[in-house]
Amino acid sequence: MTTDSAPVERLDLSALEFWERPLGERTAAFAALRALEHPEFFPEMRVPFVPMGKGYWALVRHADVTEASRHQDIFSSEPSATTIPNLPAYMSRFFGSLINMDDPRHAKIRRIVSRAFTPKMLAKTEDDVRRRAARIVDELLASGPGDFVEKVAVRLPVEVICDMLGIPERDYARVIARTNVILGNTDAEYTGVSPGKIDRLSMGRALLKIIWAARDLHRLAAGLGRERVKNPTGDLTSALVNANVDGERLTTRELGSFFLLLVVAGNETTRTSLSHALKLFTDFPDQRRLLLEDFDTRIGGAVEEIVRYSTPVIFMRRNVTRDHEMNGHTYKAGDKVLLFYNSANRDDAVFADPDTFDITRSPNPHVGFGGPGPHFCLGANLARREITIMLEELFTRVPDIRAAGEPDRLLSGFINGYKRLPCTFTTS
Repeated sequence: MTTDSAPVERLDLSALEFWERPLGERTAAFAALRALEHPEFFPEMRVPFVPMGKGYWALVRHADVTEASRHQDIFSSEPSATTIPNLPAYMSRFFGSLINMDDPRHAKIRRIVSRAFTPKMLAKTEDDVRRRAARIVDELLASGPGDFVEKVAVRLPVEVICDMLGIPERDYARVIARTNVILGNTDAEYTGVSPGKIDRLSMGRALLKIIWAARDLHRLAAGLGRERVKNPTGDLTSALVNANVDGERLTTRELGSFFLLLVVAGNETTRTSLSHALKLFTDFPDQRRLLLEDFDTRIGGAVEEIVRYSTPVIFMRRNVTRDHEMNGHTYKAGDKVLLFYNSANRDDAVFADPDTFDITRSPNPHVGFGGPGPHFCLGANLARREITIMLEELFTRVPDIRAAGEPDRLLSGFINGYKRLPCTFTTS
């Protein structure tokens, strides 16, 4: 079995070189992996200062990803769900959050903040989201064409999640800079890491930058937490520091890890989806016309298709707790598996013409917000509303906005992100 450029046996999903490839080549590679009878096993990339495991099974079919997502008793999120290697102690102290927990503690802590993400509570924040989106477009029109990521895509979700947490406006830029380093940890622009430069010196510097960014967000959380213990304001930070979990309050470290997760995850899906949306509606003008013919009716399907097609979060890791057979393959206790959402979302066993961007696609059982089960994205409803409101504001007030050229892509095997995307539109 071959891709457009390389046989499957020569693929290495752990290598940064693979994620440098054009999207078409990567899509073809995953299609070739889905066509194999059994899942492929890949070695881990050797990273100085980080313990190296034996490798992982790549789950690339929709059926495998969804089944593993439903069974956390077998496919566990502990000790890590977001990194391929097990994090060393000096890093896990900053990243040991909800996303790396299983029930029952996962469920109890999730309930602390889940009330803020219910449809009823999100309805109360909708006016604020609309005001922010309108102001962002006001400023876009005033400043003129430029980088869509900086001017639009990154701003709305960061401002919304920061406001929900009670983070003051003066710290918004600080949050963006720190999350860029954490999520862009394999991109030279943010940490100095690049293919062919995974040596001890460069990785040591990169790890220091990542730890410093995480530590700074922990400091921000601790400071806000101390204030909210004395004077609760009804924001998410107040809920976290005053919550009772199994008779205990969250420790300062637990608060910092949860806070970090919310500011990172709370902006990334929306930021990436909005960036991809502009590029997609530029590349597929027929879909843009279709949406604008009946925006209110079609925007719901459009948002789901944007998330499916772009798949902002590429994978999550799970850890096999006991021997288990799934879809003809036996996984052993201690195995690592990676759930490749990007591949599941292009599985032609589930999606007709999966490489076609179609805002009328129905049904659309994508896993762009994670697979079904306890770790389905807590902020999915918020992300949907943010994308809907911003696209409505943009296409109503800047009807000819377009991507002006190719994006500057984030080099990452975890986030399918754009660092920059030039946009153009008619100015009066």
